[in-house]
Amino acid sequence: MPKLPVLSGKKVVKALAKFGFELDHQTGSHLILRQKKCPYRRVSVPNHKVIAKGTLNEIIKETGLTRGAFIRSLK
Repeated sequence: MPKLPVLSGKKVVKALAKFGFELDHQTGSHLILRQKKCPYRRVSVPNHKVIAKGTLNEIIKETGLTRGAFIRSLK
């Protein structure tokens, strides 16, 4: 399993945009993303400078992506 890099909330949003997620709204310091096409998943991304590894792992799970696919989208 590939190791997770240290990312900010903005970088996570940019990576998820490649998979059809777009900013729906912001509540406090959390960015709420929604998938443009079916199954219309919603995911909350904290807008922090550094996202904890466990939080990043859960975000990846909620989006239905694999860890490898997510890491490849960062390049």
